[in-house]
Amino acid sequence: MFRKPTLIAATMITMLSATGAMAKMTAEQVARLGVDLTPIGAEKAGNKDGSIPAWDGGITKPPANYKPGMHHPDPYADDKILFTIDKSNVDKYKEFLSPGQVAMFETYPDTFKMNIYPTRRSASYPQFVYDATKQYASTAELIEGGNGIKNTAIGIPFPIPKDGLEAIWNHLLRYRGLSIARFGGQAMPTESGDYNLIGFDEKLLVKYSATDATPEELKESNVLFKFKQKVTEPARLAGTALLVHETMDQILTPRQAWTYNTGQRRVRRAPNVAYDAPGTASDSLRTTDDFDMFNGSPNRYDWTLKGKQELYIPYNSYKLHSDKLKYDDILKPGHVNPEHVRYEKHRVWVVEANLKEGTRHIYKKRVFYIDEDSWQIHIADLYDNRDQMYRVAMAHGLNYYEVPTHWSTLDVYYDLNSRRYLAIGLDNEEQMYDFSQSFQDNEFTQSALRREGKR
Repeated sequence: MFRKPTLIAATMITMLSATGAMAKMTAEQVARLGVDLTPIGAEKAGNKDGSIPAWDGGITKPPANYKPGMHHPDPYADDKILFTIDKSNVDKYKEFLSPGQVAMFETYPDTFKMNIYPTRRSASYPQFVYDATKQYASTAELIEGGNGIKNTAIGIPFPIPKDGLEAIWNHLLRYRGLSIARFGGQAMPTESGDYNLIGFDEKLLVKYSATDATPEELKESNVLFKFKQKVTEPARLAGTALLVHETMDQILTPRQAWTYNTGQRRVRRAPNVAYDAPGTASDSLRTTDDFDMFNGSPNRYDWTLKGKQELYIPYNSYKLHSDKLKYDDILKPGHVNPEHVRYEKHRVWVVEANLKEGTRHIYKKRVFYIDEDSWQIHIADLYDNRDQMYRVAMAHGLNYYEVPTHWSTLDVYYDLNSRRYLAIGLDNEEQMYDFSQSFQDNEFTQSALRREGKR
């Protein structure tokens, strides 16, 4: 159950809803961006008791000891733990926890805890993203049913969202760089903590975020981003590859996906790479649309913007990201090692998705907690068809300050029934993400997928 939306958020939603679902931002609302709101729509001011400070621009440059290619040094390494939430005091802090987080304490009462640190509003994006957000804030629109977007490019399309669909599209289109190579993998520890690593090489070309992108060009190409993934280990899966073209107008052209199977040595269309189909090599511990906390078409759910809430969420997760850690240090029975996890209090938009009548999905209800400073989903509470808490997903975010962008370093999906979890994005023992790539469209074709799989 959603608790305690802020008065500002609740009033804002009521006011905007009264203008009609298709109303665009007014000139007066746009003028607030960069004034009392941040350039992407968060409240600049801190909260009343000072536990959330004012946003001062976030991290705008790398620390002096950083060099490209490094795992990112922690700019807040000197911060001390303010307090720890565990089974003995969880009731005291329930106001600032999601039901899924509370369920984690109930499921793992002797081992799960949350170390709470000072809040650092470190999220930031490049100036051209801020400029585009303001430029297109009064023109951005969702297409029929919210299954696509138009009249926008580069920036956050709905910095003052009127409904849940607009908020979730802000997450889908948040800035993550332009052309990115990612290296790492995932693991699915058993209840006893044993695991095998699945290795991935991934390439992402974000057409929507290109510095010269225009709404007209995006409409013509109908492509938001292109994604290619190759399994590198274990040997029995190595070479398996996936290619996805995500579309701008998903009614005109739904997501396009292809897979390459090393056994068959051929590329096949993969229309099932969507919704609740199991994620790649995940032991069915996540759905396809769980990837990146939520991705793909939102058309199977009714979306409601519930307001804002102050919540303890994983943030500035540089310690968890460190190359000083081994995977054995992180992956423990039941959940990741809480000694390496940093939580902070932040304001989040709360978006509830309820399965539409006549459609199917293994999640009947999903509640997303979206960081106001970045539009990154940090917590997702996932309910089964009995209305019971099924899974809890947590995104451990940080500022990749050479870009800059706020993005997750590790996404963890906890299955409360099996008492297992999936940790995806493990990169402590790998080379760091490379945001300096200049991928071309011809690297994201079926032929390129076939070549990628054969290597």
